[in-house]
Amino acid sequence: MLCEDTYKTIEKVSEGIYKEKGSKFISFAFPVIDEKDVKSKIEELRKEYHDARHYCYAYRLGFDKSIYRVNDDGEPSGTAGRPIYGQIVSKDLTNIMVVVVRYFGGTKLGVSGLINAYKTATKEALDNAQIITKTIQDIYQVNFDYESMNDVMKIIKEENINQIFHSFDLKCVIKFSVRKNNSNKVFKRFSKIKNLRINYLHTE
Repeated sequence: MLCEDTYKTIEKVSEGIYKEKGSKFISFAFPVIDEKDVKSKIEELRKEYHDARHYCYAYRLGFDKSIYRVNDDGEPSGTAGRPIYGQIVSKDLTNIMVVVVRYFGGTKLGVSGLINAYKTATKEALDNAQIITKTIQDIYQVNFDYESMNDVMKIIKEENINQIFHSFDLKCVIKFSVRKNNSNKVFKRFSKIKNLRINYLHTE
């Protein structure tokens, strides 16, 4: 049985806003690929909205959704990051971060009020986002002699393989991506070519 080899994320940045008792919650949903990406986005928002009180966020990374984090940034524990993350999970998204920038309006909202505010602001940003489905790709590299070129290119054409990099000389190299569910079949086909070496690099 084939495993699920797709995931949902957002195509580009989207925004939302929620106001309650003078407080303003501005939400931003970003497509991100790693934690370095996450840090740079937060730094950008802190600079742009330098006079805000809180920058609460949650993110989830990886096609397997294995990496996630929530941050309340000074709000009472569990009132900001968790509601934000809950909305990401409810839409089954990954490789995404949502940051909610709060301007305090002078009136405390209480625990339930804060949870509702961060949840609603996040929902606004996600409802405004364009959700896309991406296919999980395995990345390989093949090294082979020039004489094997026709056999290699035949597989690449028949299996609809995407070349990322190639170098054709006496010794040839092709780096390519292939849909995860087709990965084993492609690997076996290449393995049958004499004097060809195939190496799995990573999955993305």
